[in-house]
Amino acid sequence: MPTKARIQRVRQVLSSRQPDLRVIFEELTNPHNASAVLRTCDAAGVLHIHYVSAAGQPFPVNKAISTRADKWVVLHHHATMGECVSVLKKKGFQVAATCLTEDARPYDVLDYCRPTAVIFGNESEGITPEAVGLADFKVKIPMQGMVQSLNLSVSVGIVLYEALRQRRATGYGQRRRLSNKEYAELTKKWLSPGKE
Repeated sequence: MPTKARIQRVRQVLSSRQPDLRVIFEELTNPHNASAVLRTCDAAGVLHIHYVSAAGQPFPVNKAISTRADKWVVLHHHATMGECVSVLKKKGFQVAATCLTEDARPYDVLDYCRPTAVIFGNESEGITPEAVGLADFKVKIPMQGMVQSLNLSVSVGIVLYEALRQRRATGYGQRRRLSNKEYAELTKKWLSPGKE
């Protein structure tokens, strides 16, 4: 039986989840980085994570690194980027691709107060040309030093916390974003035995 404190914590966390702020990961290869991004997404209030793997590989989770953050997010698997983006656009999401193209705009000019999904590529090759072509927007984190990119979980954190900053500033992120049905279902699931 969950304690009062546990029930209150679950309700508090679910009340701050942002179901209309999603991330898409493409062909991740490093379980350490994949697990770290799960923690980042959970910490930022992201509920839905989309994972594209043409080979049908599961999301590469290292439980020791993720601290079991995979229990508190919903993973959606897709065989192709086209399928993933199509599903999200039909639900009204704008899709942004993080990339280093010349026409990519700074990540903080995007309006994250709209339903938004952000695509992040893998650690070695970045984002595929297909993903860039399917996106509505191209964004990048401006670099002030000599390196061209950041660690995946750092990049995810920077973008997601900008989205939260914008949502808080406008009041958009202050009210519960989950539907009553999803809130009730997740409350029951998260309070079930074995979810500690």
